[in-house]
Amino acid sequence: MLIRGFWLVILALITMSEAEKNVESLRSVVEGANQFSSSFFQTVVRHNPGNLITSPLSASIVLAMTAFGARGNTVAQFRNVLHLPTSESLATSGYQSLIDNLNNVKDNKLAVANKVFVAASLNLKPSYKNLTEVYFRSSSQLVNFAQSQEAANIINSWAEQNTNNLIKELVTPAMLDDLTKLVLANAVYFKGQWKDKFDLKLTRNMPFHTSKVEVKNVPTMYRQGKYKYGVLVDLNAKFVVIPYKGDELSMVIILPNEINDLSDVEKKLQNISVTNILSQGHGEEMRLWLPKFKVESNIDLRNVLIEMGLTDAFAGADFSGIADGEGLCISQLIQKAYIEVNEEGSEAVAVTRRVVTKRKGGCRYIREFKIEQPFFYYIIKTMKDEIGNDINLPLFCGSIYEPKF
Repeated sequence: MLIRGFWLVILALITMSEAEKNVESLRSVVEGANQFSSSFFQTVVRHNPGNLITSPLSASIVLAMTAFGARGNTVAQFRNVLHLPTSESLATSGYQSLIDNLNNVKDNKLAVANKVFVAASLNLKPSYKNLTEVYFRSSSQLVNFAQSQEAANIINSWAEQNTNNLIKELVTPAMLDDLTKLVLANAVYFKGQWKDKFDLKLTRNMPFHTSKVEVKNVPTMYRQGKYKYGVLVDLNAKFVVIPYKGDELSMVIILPNEINDLSDVEKKLQNISVTNILSQGHGEEMRLWLPKFKVESNIDLRNVLIEMGLTDAFAGADFSGIADGEGLCISQLIQKAYIEVNEEGSEAVAVTRRVVTKRKGGCRYIREFKIEQPFFYYIIKTMKDEIGNDINLPLFCGSIYEPKF
């Protein structure tokens, strides 16, 4: 009996150590992803003014998959831009934990899918294939890119299946040819129900100030209930958190105090984390007005990433960890993203596709929170560390200058 008890204690200690290691790797990857997210959004918004939906998470996952096949100065640039952990084992296990965590959400639909489409002529290294399969939960498929229409159909069919048919044309035949060697794709799909739904009967057209001089009537939802609210003095803004069912996911809306200040708020967001923002809030009863909106964005990330410092990947890259031989480089990097917000909740999706080609007191006070001017939003996933502290990760983010539905 004493021996059995001894072995049980040792086993428990080993299990706890592994759990702590997994949390450490997850936190390390999420911290890097959050740093990348801030810089990424700042750069994307400069190239894409107006209503916007983007997923820094989708971009970071597909770029990380690529980074682990890079070598020399190319991998150094990836590590710098993506803020990857110094330890490769910590980074790979962190992405594995992250993807498993995201795919294990209850009460809402959240799915992260990765796929590697490989030209039959490319001698993909078994070690790289194994890395993408084990740590990124990816699968691979041989494709004849010379048959560009058929290849495009295969890739687009995968995108449709993994985005609830919201992204129908990720690639066109013109993007593919016999020089295309590899397409790495990532899809992040989310369909969430509000923890407390808005009553459809209370939705009505209300004024939305698109500028100081222009007002438009837009369908606006209403609900009274308890929400986390806070004031962001440094941003000259305030925020509200609208939870989804299950409390693992939420929408954070940041509303500038001045109608024309959204661009300033966007710039300042680079210096404040989501966790910092949420720490400045508290729950209180409020009357909330939120416009319904839909946004679809098609973003060319090539210039965005070059501006962020990822230059070698597009010319003179060293991807010898993916396949032997010289000349592999990224020819295109596109993200398509979509979001719809209504009384039931939100539906959001993003697909990022990389093509490696071209061998070349008394009365109760009830606060009113009227979202009636341009605003910024996050959809975030909240996880826990080993002692119960929140780890917050933006899945999607964007800006609404004029709600359209």
